[in-house]
Amino acid sequence: MTGFDTYFIGTSGTLDTLDTFEEGLKKLDDKAQGYLWLDYYEPTQENLNLLAEPFKIHALSLEDCLDDDQIPKINEYETYLQVLFNTFLYSDKVVLINEINLLVGENFLVTVTRAEKNNPKVLKEFKAVMEREMRNAKMGPSFAMHVILDHIVDDKFTAIEAVGDNLAYLEDIMTENHSAFDHTLLQKIRQSLMSLRKSLFHEREILVKICRNDINLIPDKAIIHYNDIYDHVTKFFEITEIYREMVTNLIQTNLAIINNDIAISANATNNSVKRLTVITTIFMPLTLISGILGMSEWSMMTSRFSWKVSYPAFLVLMVVIAFASYFILKWLERNDNKQ
Repeated sequence: MTGFDTYFIGTSGTLDTLDTFEEGLKKLDDKAQGYLWLDYYEPTQENLNLLAEPFKIHALSLEDCLDDDQIPKINEYETYLQVLFNTFLYSDKVVLINEINLLVGENFLVTVTRAEKNNPKVLKEFKAVMEREMRNAKMGPSFAMHVILDHIVDDKFTAIEAVGDNLAYLEDIMTENHSAFDHTLLQKIRQSLMSLRKSLFHEREILVKICRNDINLIPDKAIIHYNDIYDHVTKFFEITEIYREMVTNLIQTNLAIINNDIAISANATNNSVKRLTVITTIFMPLTLISGILGMSEWSMMTSRFSWKVSYPAFLVLMVVIAFASYFILKWLERNDNKQ
């Protein structure tokens, strides 16, 4: 779906749907009390080119409306104001960021939204918002822009809250069952928070300019409304910073637990090797003695008539040597522990 809807917002609080763009321009030419609102969704270049001549929209602004992956910004031109804001949507454990462009003049408001390939649900939704907040929207394009930005910022909390819930889930998993810890989810949250921080940082700068009354096209009586949006964006930015610290702590704690598990495993391996070494050390002299004396030379030395005595004596000797080796090893181990 692509195209745009044309509305005329009167000072009496009416929102009239117009059939054509030309009908809206005619109302402006007739000095009708109100302003024109053009709500674009997935526009083409041809759709946007209609704005260039009647509203004196610069080509760079029209180009920005079609460019992807831009940072939020505010540009003031001679006859209008351009604002680029981001919308957030949390889907499949990832924050999806989409852009909305707003062009605000003395008698017109243009909103441009696009549905990204990975987020087809984000389309036009501002008509219901404008109708609900008509008491402010009827006061002029600057107030209408406040209504839309306020709605966008309020919706951001849903995505930020979902990120926080997943962080809390990972914290619980780490303390209760570390083997089930989802490293992939943690990295997704980290990437989402980086994107959120980047967006909120620039949006806060936009609102700082507006609240300082640096923008001539926004009247003084509208500033107080933008102060409220600034407070929300600042709050969300601080929450994002807290979540980023939580991610860092989770990463460090996860590495500490992994290192601890490795140390425990290494100690268990060392103990096993130690036991095997003791066994080998005890049986090594016995193997040597039995290998030598177990040959025919032992029978030749003891004669074939006394084997009933010599072989039991040989076995007793091996037992004595085994115990002696064991006690010598234990004595050496106690000395090593004392040191």
